[in-house]
Amino acid sequence: MTKFNQPMSGLVTPRFGGVATFFRLPHVSVDEAKNIDIGVVGIPWDGGTTNRPGPRHAPRQMRDQSSMVRRMHQTTQVVPYELANVADLGDCSVNPASVDDTLIRVEKHIQAIVDKGIRPLSAGGDHLCSLPILRSLGKKKPVGMIHFDAHTDLYDSYFGGFKYTHGTPFRRAIEEGVLDPKRTIQIGLRGSMYDNDDFAYGEKMGVRLVRIEEAMEKGPKAIMAEARKIVGDAETYVSFDIDMLDPVYAPGTGTPEIGGFTTFQAQQMLRELRGLNIVGADVVEVSPPFDASGMTAYAGTVMMFEIMCSMAEAVAKRR
Repeated sequence: MTKFNQPMSGLVTPRFGGVATFFRLPHVSVDEAKNIDIGVVGIPWDGGTTNRPGPRHAPRQMRDQSSMVRRMHQTTQVVPYELANVADLGDCSVNPASVDDTLIRVEKHIQAIVDKGIRPLSAGGDHLCSLPILRSLGKKKPVGMIHFDAHTDLYDSYFGGFKYTHGTPFRRAIEEGVLDPKRTIQIGLRGSMYDNDDFAYGEKMGVRLVRIEEAMEKGPKAIMAEARKIVGDAETYVSFDIDMLDPVYAPGTGTPEIGGFTTFQAQQMLRELRGLNIVGADVVEVSPPFDASGMTAYAGTVMMFEIMCSMAEAVAKRR
C-alpha cells in the first residue's frame, strides 16, 4: 500500500506547537514535489480588492487555524490523507505593487503544479486570484464551476474601465474561454447592487444564478442536486468566497453581506460535492485585519477541509 503524507498528530505534538503548515502537513516545494495528488497553496495577495483590504494576510492565519482540523471527517468518516497524497506547497510568488505581474506569477506557479498532475487547493487572497488558476486548469478545455458567493464577480470593469478586480474574474475567465458558463452555477447571491449588468451578463451566457432567497427556500440538498447536474462528470472547479457566509459567522472579509448562510448550511452543501471530478478549488476573501477572533480564518480552513475530502475521493476514484 502506498504511504501518503500524514498530518502531524495533536496527540503527539500539541496543535499549538511546531511550524505552521496547512493542516500540519509536510511542506514541499513545487520543484521537489513528487507523487503529490493535492497541493495546498497560499496566495497572499489582495491587489484586486475594491473595498476593505487584508486578504493578503489570510494564508498565514489560515495555516495557523488549520491546526485545529483533525484528520477524519466527522460525518462521512473520510480521511483524505488515506485516499490521496496531500502536501503544503507553500505560497505563490506575488507582486503587491502590480496586478498584471501578479496574475502572471500566480498562473506560472499554478501551471507548474498542474503540469505535475497535482490538483491545486488554494487559500487566497482576494477573488481575482481565481482567474490565473482557471487559466491554468482551463487552458486545454474550459472547466465547469460551482461557485459559492454573495456576489457574481461577473462585472465588466471598475473605476472607468479597469478590467481586473475581485469583482471581474469570472467574466474574464468566460471571455478567455477557460470557464464554461453553461457548466457554471453561482450560489448564495445577495446584497445591494450598483446595477444589474453582472446578472444580465451571466444570464446571457448561460450561468445559473441562484439568489439567496431561492437557495434558502429550496435547501442545500436540492440546490446541490441541480449543481451536480449542471457540472456533470467533467472537470469542475470549486470556488468558495467566505462572504457567502453571513457575517455573524465570518466577519473578517472585505465585502460582507448580511442574510447569508450559516457555517452548517455551507458544510451541508460542500458535502454534496462527493463524487464530482474536482480538479481544483479555492477559499478566498478571508481578511484577518477584520477577524479579531480568528474564527473567519478557522471557518475558511474547515471549508477547505470539506472540499479536500471530496477532492481526495475524486483522486482515489481515478487512480
